[in-house]
Amino acid sequence: MSTAHEIVELIKTEKLSPTQVLKETLRTIKEKDGDINAFLEIFEKSAMQQAENLEEKISKKAVLGKLAGVPIAIKDNIAYKGHKLSCGSKMLENFVSTYNSTVVEKLLKEDAIIIGRTNMDEFAMGSSGETSAYGITKNPIDLERVPGGSSAGSVAAVASGMVPIALGSDTGGSIRQPASFCGVVGFKPSYGKISRYGLVAFSSSLDQIGPITNNVEDCALISSVLCEYDKKDSTSANEPTHDYFATLKHDVKSLKIGIIKEFFEMEGLNPEVKEKVLAGLEKLKKEGAKIVEVSLPNINLSPECYQIICSSEASSNLSRFDGIRYGLASKNATDLKDFYKKTRANFGEEVKRRLMVGAYSLSAGYYDEYYLKAKKVQQLIKKDFEHAFKKVDIIVTPTSPFTAFKIGDKITDILQMYLCDIYTSSVNLAGIGGISVNCGQDKNNLPIGIHFICNQFDEKLLLNTAYTFERINK
Repeated sequence: MSTAHEIVELIKTEKLSPTQVLKETLRTIKEKDGDINAFLEIFEKSAMQQAENLEEKISKKAVLGKLAGVPIAIKDNIAYKGHKLSCGSKMLENFVSTYNSTVVEKLLKEDAIIIGRTNMDEFAMGSSGETSAYGITKNPIDLERVPGGSSAGSVAAVASGMVPIALGSDTGGSIRQPASFCGVVGFKPSYGKISRYGLVAFSSSLDQIGPITNNVEDCALISSVLCEYDKKDSTSANEPTHDYFATLKHDVKSLKIGIIKEFFEMEGLNPEVKEKVLAGLEKLKKEGAKIVEVSLPNINLSPECYQIICSSEASSNLSRFDGIRYGLASKNATDLKDFYKKTRANFGEEVKRRLMVGAYSLSAGYYDEYYLKAKKVQQLIKKDFEHAFKKVDIIVTPTSPFTAFKIGDKITDILQMYLCDIYTSSVNLAGIGGISVNCGQDKNNLPIGIHFICNQFDEKLLLNTAYTFERINK
């Protein structure tokens, strides 16, 4: 499949038609997705209507959008009016969205073709793509392995060549970690940079929508469309907009890149992952970058801090799924208590586990001991990053401590599952931006991701750094 920016150019020069691109995309999905299970639904009818409307615009010589004719998949927790929105859960299996999310509005405005909704860990709770109520998503590189999660379907759809771009959501690494496992680009901008209006909330203070692409250029292209203030979202940041695609440049001369001492000394880091990431840093050093070691003293507290905050906020956010306001209602309950019990039994095991932890952390007598203390630790982690960015421009870590594991290997080991996000969750806690780019393979030819982190709202520098690395690492 062509890249997104190539598709736009071919359509604008009338060397390809939108319906040609769409038909080829649909053919590829039908050919590949039976093995992968990346998509929960294909919007063939509405997508064809969008393609035909775009062809009419072309015939009238109208100005075309920045994403003209590009097929884009959206994660199953992003609202698209008139289409199902299930969050990978039986609880919402028949729910149809009544409005568009802001990101969907922006895609449609720029003439993108929204092709379908992708599979995900239930309510975005998971790191492997194994907790969806609609089956496991498989890694296109090796079908016996997980693609990572929770944006499993979106990443697998891009990595397999079914679509050039997909949208995911990232609460603690749910875009970047699967991008690392599947060898693609996964971008989580600073909190508030992309509107969350129309995203089903998991952990409201940490969730962020972001793109998955096959290259940094496509990532910059769609980020130029999505990274904009939205008055509908009270957490949206009123920051200047940038054309990240037009300003991409291959240049890291004099750039100060920090490596977090604690991360590279952490137990559980696969030696091959460490070797490839350090080799990538050496390549940047040869391009003129300066490598500086930095310390984040409180970074070892981020996994526990993250789990308490996200579980507590999930407990609050998912309380609305009670069968009365939202959710699949029980039809054989004997009284109100029995109704709630049977209705909320529709949640999967991972969701139940996090809701129980969250409810406990917020309960009387434990709020100060757990949730409030975790919020204080979050501020310490944020200040650690602020101090580090006074010394360096960009920070680099591995994206994940290991490569994609086999389906079923870790799903029963909760601690190992939570460690999947050990290098990424701190970025969400600090509200800053991060991007994962492939930096090589291990001995089993499984992708390894290098993780670039920027200071708050410095996404232009982040994308330029990732772009430079991608070019020198080919």
